[in-house]
Amino acid sequence: MTPTKPIRQDPYKEKSGCYKTAGWIFRGGLLLLVLVVCLTASLVLYARWLNTGQGGVRLEGGGAHLNPAERLYLQTYLAARAEQLQGPVGVGVTAEAAASVAVPFTITPGQTAAEITVNLAAAGLVRDAELFLNYLHYFGLDSRLEAGDFLLDPTWPLPEMAVALTDARAREITLRFIEGWRLEEMADSLRQLRPANINADEFQAIAMRQTPFDLSGYDFLSSLPPDATLEGYLFPDTYRVPLDADAAYLIDLMLTNFGERVTPEMRQAYGAQGLSLREAVALASIVQREAVIADERPLIAGVFLNRLREGILLQADPTVQYALGYQPDRQTWWKTPLFLKDLQFDSPYNSYVYSGLPPGPIASPSLSSLQAVANPTASDFIFFVASCDGMAPGSHVFSVTFEEHLANVENCR
Repeated sequence: MTPTKPIRQDPYKEKSGCYKTAGWIFRGGLLLLVLVVCLTASLVLYARWLNTGQGGVRLEGGGAHLNPAERLYLQTYLAARAEQLQGPVGVGVTAEAAASVAVPFTITPGQTAAEITVNLAAAGLVRDAELFLNYLHYFGLDSRLEAGDFLLDPTWPLPEMAVALTDARAREITLRFIEGWRLEEMADSLRQLRPANINADEFQAIAMRQTPFDLSGYDFLSSLPPDATLEGYLFPDTYRVPLDADAAYLIDLMLTNFGERVTPEMRQAYGAQGLSLREAVALASIVQREAVIADERPLIAGVFLNRLREGILLQADPTVQYALGYQPDRQTWWKTPLFLKDLQFDSPYNSYVYSGLPPGPIASPSLSSLQAVANPTASDFIFFVASCDGMAPGSHVFSVTFEEHLANVENCR
């Protein structure tokens, strides 16, 4: 038998295997190093994002719909664009722009976030559509965009633009006009608020009939004297108006509201009291300023109607206050208390001097005051005076004869 020789490994093959093993280890280590570097860079960027200066954009959490890989990717993507997120979102604008013009924008029902973003870009409201979409998706805003009309400012930062599109009413403002205000007080309120494009001076000029305004669309103003203002017809209420509304828009809104609130039935009731619509509004404005308690308004309206029928001077203090106008020393349009010389002030609005109703309304009456004139409480009362004997604050004491009235006045001295 031929002896078997031991098999020897090829030394080159042995070395080759070692080289292969070492190569794999080297490549694996290099890949691990790259992953560590990338992860570190991502964490650094993320940390820088989270520690953006006060008032800067912050990226925390993200939507619950994101998986871990998607969350990390979007965090890294958005963090790298932190400066762009804080700057103006629109095209061709700068954060230092002295003034900006709101751009109307509409989202129709059924539009996707991608379609909306394309339209925003076309309108110059978004300069980087991909960034905008990724921001929406990261925070889950892409599923919360609302259909409706918006007024968008291209100088806003992207986060503000994104949030604005989730509320179709966010670009509206609320205005409140108090019952019993005169036109100048309404204008003063607008001057303080400076709402949208509504210029207070223009509002007052239209209301005072100093600026042309077409009144043909309001049937209740068909017999308005050429020199008469809109006092009393701008219905006091709470209004929601878009940011692009101007003074003419607001005037139209208030006049239209008056036409809807003062129903045909109420207008017929005024006629039954022997009053034209203008006279009824004038009387309602006096009732509004006299009556503190709403329940007393029909009774006070009845008292004034009794005085008108008997030819007795109305002697209503608010008419004197209206005639006297603004009191700079007290910064009020309604002077109080009134003195004897005030009651003698010569003005057709002074119901202590001139009989009947004043030439027009002295303020904007509430619906309840307008209804009180349409449906007054029947009584024989001719006089009333503010109560001072522990009754409800703002209440009045009523009387039939002048002697009773004097006694009630004396009780308050």
